[in-house]
Amino acid sequence: MLKTPAISRRALLAGAAALPITAATSQSTLAAADMKGVAQTRFNRMKLGNFEVTTLLVGTRTVEGPQNIFGMNVSAEEFATASAAARIPTTAAQFFFTPTVVNTGSQLILFDTGLNPGAISSALEAAGYSTDQVDTVVITHMHGDHIGGMAGENGVTFANAKHVTGTTEMNFWAGTDKNKAFEGKIRPNMDRFDMIEDGASVASGVTAMSAFGHTPGHTTYMLESDGQQMLLAADFANHYVWSLAHPDWEVKFDMDKSAAAATRRKMLGMMAADSVPFVGYHMPFPAVGFVETHGDGFHYAPASYQFMMS
Repeated sequence: MLKTPAISRRALLAGAAALPITAATSQSTLAAADMKGVAQTRFNRMKLGNFEVTTLLVGTRTVEGPQNIFGMNVSAEEFATASAAARIPTTAAQFFFTPTVVNTGSQLILFDTGLNPGAISSALEAAGYSTDQVDTVVITHMHGDHIGGMAGENGVTFANAKHVTGTTEMNFWAGTDKNKAFEGKIRPNMDRFDMIEDGASVASGVTAMSAFGHTPGHTTYMLESDGQQMLLAADFANHYVWSLAHPDWEVKFDMDKSAAAATRRKMLGMMAADSVPFVGYHMPFPAVGFVETHGDGFHYAPASYQFMMS
């Protein structure tokens, strides 16, 4: 019977020493991968009953000095304490801009148009849509980051779509010349708009809900399909901590600050009580979450996989 010859430790070490340098150091000579920078996907598609709901990230930016915008009526110490509890800095905040597409099966509806025509067009394309497929464009309110993509140098962006907005919102801005974005994007195209009231139906399962305060006619939209609901909340709450945990804190961009605070409490209370999820235009992308009651305020619970299931 043949025996396998024993290999001494000395021979094993000698053999290792004789390996080519390239083999012994192959891992250390691999080129390092390039740093890619912070990035996010451009869209997030969900199921809501028989609807498909797609949030679109058309922009994000860092804004310094967030207490110049949020919590204007509280001390720096109170703002810092609330921020530290949520593990977010007081020196800067990250802003997100998130229009939403709803495919009802018979209509493709876009809610708000983002910052400019290029951004909304490219985000739609990333999600598999084109601007000429949009049947209806719904404007929740007339701030520039919501109407900026409606029109540009080449005319209206959604040439095949009807446009819808609230009567109160349109009438207010049409009566003043203080909104540069309105003057450039909306006023030349006012004849394209149908104006609606609270409770109006944009399409089957899509209902307008007044949420005044942020602007005079700010309007949210309730989606309902196959027994499921989701609120397209637009801007009645603009930050997942400073607006939800502290709904009475004043916000720079709320035109009627007391009305906006009352609206926040009413809407957040409804969503918490009824377990209604929402899309917040400025919530951290993909901008979908739930509301929980927490002390005198509320808590934001980001959605996980609830809307991936058919």
